[in-house]
Order: sequence, then structure tokens, then C-alpha cells
Amino acid sequence: MILVRNIRLPLSAKESAAYEKALQQAHIPHSRVAQLGIAKLSVDARRGQPKLVYTVAITLKDPGQEAAFAAAGANISRHEQPVFTVQQGSDRLLHRPVVCGLGPAGLFAALLLARQGYRPIVLERGPALEQRVQAVEHFSATGELDPNANIQFGEGGAGTFSDGKLTTRIGDELCGFVTEVFLHHGAPEEIAWKQKPHVGTDLLRGVITSIRREIEALGGEVRFNTALTGLEQKNGHLTGVFTTGGTVPCEALVFAVGHSARDTFAMLMDSGLVLECKPFSVGFRAEHLQSEIEKSLYHEAAGHPALPRGEYQLSQHVGDRCVYTFCMCPGGQVVASASEEGRVVTNGMSYHARGGKNANAAVVVSVGGADFANDPRQAIAFQRELETRAYAAGGGGYAAPAENIQSFLEGRGELKITRVQPTYDRGVRAADLGSLLPPQLADTLRAGLRAYEGKIAGYTAPEAILTGLETRTSSPVRLKREENFECAQLAGLYPCGEGAGYAGGIMSAAVDGLRVARAIISRYAPAEG
Repeated sequence: MILVRNIRLPLSAKESAAYEKALQQAHIPHSRVAQLGIAKLSVDARRGQPKLVYTVAITLKDPGQEAAFAAAGANISRHEQPVFTVQQGSDRLLHRPVVCGLGPAGLFAALLLARQGYRPIVLERGPALEQRVQAVEHFSATGELDPNANIQFGEGGAGTFSDGKLTTRIGDELCGFVTEVFLHHGAPEEIAWKQKPHVGTDLLRGVITSIRREIEALGGEVRFNTALTGLEQKNGHLTGVFTTGGTVPCEALVFAVGHSARDTFAMLMDSGLVLECKPFSVGFRAEHLQSEIEKSLYHEAAGHPALPRGEYQLSQHVGDRCVYTFCMCPGGQVVASASEEGRVVTNGMSYHARGGKNANAAVVVSVGGADFANDPRQAIAFQRELETRAYAAGGGGYAAPAENIQSFLEGRGELKITRVQPTYDRGVRAADLGSLLPPQLADTLRAGLRAYEGKIAGYTAPEAILTGLETRTSSPVRLKREENFECAQLAGLYPCGEGAGYAGGIMSAAVDGLRVARAIISRYAPAEG
């Protein structure tokens, strides 16, 4: 793929004009083009009349010709897809490998194992996606929570009910493999060239189900509604796993349980494994009118049909902590994400079209081991305490406490609903959000929000709303692993993904699943029979 950058056009120009200019700059005839797409589109409003600034992606019918055309100018480059290969090891597995968890990490670990002939057994504590969606919709409508079928647990993991972002900062060659798998299973073609690709929760569900069916077609077995309850071990080696469906013998376990499997973390610690504290963050969901965000980002060009929905990513250091935005959902909604009874958790979600009136994003502050005496149990207890306070402040029924940003900055505990209508599906109730957090964290968040006003005009506008609490940004614990991806304390246990403390987001979790599966494949040959 060839990328042609810095194509500057007036607001009145059509997308086709950008394609034409890109082909001219790269000296590429139309007859040699297989596909054209907009990789990036931004607005330059710094000098006079705003300009649209495009990056165009060009795929040729003959990829072998791309290198020559990519040398045509300074703003032209070639993006080459690395070849991903894996070599099987010689040690023979006695039993099929087991993958615990069917979020992105477990899903891609299982897929690679299945494609290489290992016929993995996948354990998922929640149901298949269709039943999971029904459970989430039932909870949204009634407030009746299923602790194993919700926005945190079930086929696809927590990322299924999100914006479906595939952006990442890890820069791993395996990202291309993940993208190819998504495309093969029905994701929009644009994710191949978009700088900030997203699938959307609506399309992501079909992609996940399709990948799972490939795993099954290749001999893998997915056991839904089956939770991991213990580890069977002998002389420091894993020999099997205990589950709610019985004992499964294995000597290779991909442990990809997700960031909310608190009971599983407790089981590990109770069985003698030592977990570490890792940094995570807590805060709220901030909601603004999407149109107001775009006015601040695009200026006079706001509302132009060629522009994508406006996104932002903000951060501000306050003392030794960082206040930052996370999981920004343009045109999305705030969703009830509890997985334990009597506790309120918020998250954000948007569909592929991003057509809602509101923008929402987590606004969170970092915490770490030093806040909890480096005790993982204290860190988990801290999350639970915040969620319990949020439930009480919401008045029960999983309604959430909410407050205008200006009120939070001044500590008034007021909620006036005007232009921004809260989208949290279980309803909101006015509350003093600052009182739900330790004072230092609340004050740090206030300082961060004030700084954001200087970065996005109107961020602290009177109608903007905070809904709380956001507590599941990432896992609070890490299960240490060696360079071969195996647990330092138990041979055969392979910590993986967000829950084990090694990823953050769909893409990085999927890549970590591939890394772990590759480590198992490079060491072992499949079990016979």
C-alpha cells in the first residue's frame, strides 16, 4: 500500500479530487490501481480559509510495483505488510491446549492455535454472543444483573461493547495479521487503510462470532458458561484446570480472563501465586454535544460532510499523576457496565456510524501500587469500594450518579440537564461526584479538567455532564511472566492480555494473544489423536 500525505484542498473539494491529486503526485496511472481510500482527513484552520488535509492510501493491482512509485516524492511512502510465520516445536503436547477467556486475547490465541492444528479447548465463563446481547439488553431494561453475562463477561470480552477501536501504540508487526483476520471475517474494508480504524459495536459482534466459528471448524472447542475455578499442578508444573464443568487435563493454559475477573485473581492468590500491583485509573464519563466538540476541533469547517466525526485524546500531568481521556466514543453512549451486584460501573460505546448526538470519553486519573501498599487485594478492594459508593449515590437499581462539569469543579453536587441529555441507559441521579473519590484524586481530576478547557474550547461548558464512576480502565494486577511468555511461578501457565496486565484495548490484546500462542506453538507439537 502507498500513502500520499499532505494533500491540501479547499472545503468545497470532493473526495475524488484528493484521489486525483494523490495519483498525480505519485505518477500512478488509473489502470494500475486496485483500490483507493482516505487514510486520514484533518482540517488546517491556522491561516485564513480552512483547508482539508488528506492522506490517501493506494493499493496497486501489482504490489511489486509499489516500491518504485513510492519513491516519487517526499510525501509518498510505502506501507509493507510484514509476513507472519510460525514454526512448530518438537516437544509433543499430551493434551490439547486450553484457552481461558474469549475476549480479543483469548480469541486470537485460540485462532492461531486452531489454524496450526492444535484444536484448543476454550473456556468462557459467559454465554455465546447472541445470548450475551440479550442479557445486556435485559439488564439495561430491568436492572436485573447476570454476573456472568454482561458488558464485562461473555463471548468477545469487554471490547465487544465499545467503539471497536483498532488503534494502538504498540507498533507490532502482528497488528497487520489482526487486521487481515478482521477483514476476512466481515469488518469494513476501510480498517485496512484508516489511520484511526474502528469497527463499531454493531459490526464487531458479527466479526467475533465469525472468528469463533472458524476456530470450531478447525477442530477447536468452545465451552460457554464454563468458569475456571482452580489449577491442578504437580512439582511446579500445570497438569490441568478445574472448572464449573469439571476437570480438564492440560499442560499449556492461555490465561486470558480479562480485567474484571476479580474472583479468578483471588483464586490465583489463594492457590499461592503472587500477583503484582500495576497502574490503572479511575474517574468518570464526560458527555458533550458531538457538534460542539467538532466546532472546537474543526472551527469553520465543522459540519462539513467530508469530515469524520470529531475525536480527541487529552492528557495533563498534575503533580506526579496524570489525568487523561480514554476510550473516546464519538456519537456514542454511556453504558451500564457492572459485573457485580450492588456496584455501578460506567463505560462508553458507539456504533459504526457514530450517529448519536453526544460524544463521551472517560476522564480518569492514574493510581498505582504505591497507593495500595503494593497489595493487589487492596487495589481490587479500592475499585469495589468506589463502585459501591457509586451505586449508593445513584439511589439503587444501577442508576448512576451524575453532575455537571462546572458543578464538579466547584463541588456543588448539582445536575442541570439542558442541551446535553445523559445517555447512561439505567438513568442518572444528581450527586457530588467529588465526595465519591479520595480528595486528592478528586482535586487532581479538577485540575486536569480545567487544563482541558485550554485545549478544547467549551470542554467545561455548563451543559457538559460527568457520569460515574469509571473504574475498569485496565486490570489492577499483573501476573508476571518470563521472556518465553510462561508464568514465572508455574510452568505451563501463560498469562495473556488485559486481565494478566499485558495489554490495553482490542488490538494490543489480540496481538498479545498471538504472541502467547506463537510461544506455545514454537515449543510444542500438537497432541496426537
